Amino acid sequence: MIGLSTYSFFWQHSERAPEPLDLATMITKTRELGVDLFQICDYSPLLGYSAAELRDLRAHADGLGVALELGTKGVGVEHLVTFLHLADTLGVSLVRSMVNAPGHQPTIAEAEELLRVALPGYTAAGVTLALETYEQVSSTDLVKIVETIGSDTLGICLDPANSVAALELPMDVVARTADYVKNWHVKDFAFTRRGGWVGFTLEGAALGTGLLDYAGIAAAVRPNERGINQIIEHWLPWQGSFEETARIENNWNTHNIAYLKEQNS
Repeated sequence: MIGLSTYSFFWQHSERAPEPLDLATMITKTRELGVDLFQICDYSPLLGYSAAELRDLRAHADGLGVALELGTKGVGVEHLVTFLHLADTLGVSLVRSMVNAPGHQPTIAEAEELLRVALPGYTAAGVTLALETYEQVSSTDLVKIVETIGSDTLGICLDPANSVAALELPMDVVARTADYVKNWHVKDFAFTRRGGWVGFTLEGAALGTGLLDYAGIAAAVRPNERGINQIIEHWLPWQGSFEETARIENNWNTHNIAYLKEQNS
């Protein structure tokens, strides 16, 4: 399935928005754009929702025919249990997380031990936990965690653009993690010269216009064959005004959905 996420509407639900979008509105926009999957990712207000508000959100998504996924950061046992409860209430079958969280950077061995405690609950509930590739933990170490634990409940959320910051080539990350991918954050990116010539900036681009080898990644991961959802994200820099930033953000959503549908047809 192709989906959007809170990162697809990053600026429109941020504090810079005159009227920030709430989750229900983002889910509605997802349906209006013709896709039926939405990942609530790194959206801290969700932890403040009451049980009734969570049930209402699920009913809203169900009514629109939009499936939900969750995303968070960290492998602390209590935190992962909290998100498992959220997954149960929202009807979610996949939670994306990261090894590190603000204020908590476990060693690889510590992360493995924490996951061993939390994972049985996920397995019993039929919820997959996918750890994202990113620059703070090498893809080699991430694969080591998944292989050492050896549970089909635990896999990888692929985002090869993140690992560029640690000088890992995107296709190296793909080759290393492909067998364990459970979720794919799809975003294009490009390098531009800073100030015209000094240094580089790595920033987002509309799919098909940057450096992302979508066809190569799809051939390695086989998302449709393996039932791996593709979640559209952006690295869209602030454009100087909310109106212009939101305009481009919405244009990228429309363009990227059309691009993925064409690539997957």
